[in-house]
Amino acid sequence: MRYIDLRSDTVTLPTKEMRQAMAEALVGDDVYQDDPTVKELEALAAQVTGHPAALFVASGTMGNQLAIMTHTRRGDEVITGANYHIVAHEVGAAAVLSNVSIRMIHHDNDWIYPEDIRKAVRSTDIHHPTTSLLSLENALSNGTVMPVELMNRNIDMAHSLNLKVHLDGARVFNAAAFLGCDVKELTSRCDSVMFCLSKGLCSPIGSMLVGSKEFIENARKNRKLLGGGLRQAGILAAAGIISIKEMTRRLSQDHANAEMLARCLAKIPQVHVFDQLRDINMVYFKLDDQSSGRLVDFAFKRGCKINPPGNGVFRVVTHNDVTVEDVDAFVDIVRQYLKENPSD
Repeated sequence: MRYIDLRSDTVTLPTKEMRQAMAEALVGDDVYQDDPTVKELEALAAQVTGHPAALFVASGTMGNQLAIMTHTRRGDEVITGANYHIVAHEVGAAAVLSNVSIRMIHHDNDWIYPEDIRKAVRSTDIHHPTTSLLSLENALSNGTVMPVELMNRNIDMAHSLNLKVHLDGARVFNAAAFLGCDVKELTSRCDSVMFCLSKGLCSPIGSMLVGSKEFIENARKNRKLLGGGLRQAGILAAAGIISIKEMTRRLSQDHANAEMLARCLAKIPQVHVFDQLRDINMVYFKLDDQSSGRLVDFAFKRGCKINPPGNGVFRVVTHNDVTVEDVDAFVDIVRQYLKENPSD
């Protein structure tokens, strides 16, 4: 049975073209840096983001943590958003792997502003840790996109304070698609960038870490330390090349499907859609029904997978394997659920 899977854009399946490319990929041993397909992918990732070098890594979390390990020293402090991925979804890895602390910035919209950075940087007082890194996120996991102008002001402020800037750009191509800009406008001025090949771009595994040649050389050694040395990784890299060359070009379709989904859900009286979180391929909504968590099982029995709500709010995500017809089908499921489970 085929399920409509709206849990995340990580659930995308490799395309037929990817599967063929993976089957025919030229490979070598990447620890020796002689896998030609990995080298092609890394050169492509560096070029499209405006950086000199790149490194193929197993996951977005590995890429972010390698950036932190490479930019910081033990005992340093990293500035980032309170709800950003490296804080909320990476198992406290920055503390475990890099022995750094996190200074979190709180805003209702989860954005970071230059004045936040200036205030968060520690003084030279001997009681304080050394602030060495600003970690930004764009697109944000709350479905919004930080404008280029604000990105640049944050980078300028960080650099003026002698901080390195890392961008968790897991969905940076979604951000560029929303803004209608070249992805370089979001990535080239950062000291390092991680972006995922497996979030919305259909690769089965992998992310890219980009930066200067010296940074990537050091990150490569840290990757080995983490057990991330890869062998015949060209089989995976072949899919990643297609992700960058082809799949980044179609993300606006996912955004359009999400917009259609949001509009249709908003027409249902018992559904509240969070329009302020509607920049990319995500739709956040809640139901009047106090037992809305039952929607998960209700939908599953009707061929649709969604995640349970967090604090009563659902997040559904469109991607390459979600069609317009799937959007209609999910809206019908929500309507039927509310008909059978009227709110008190």
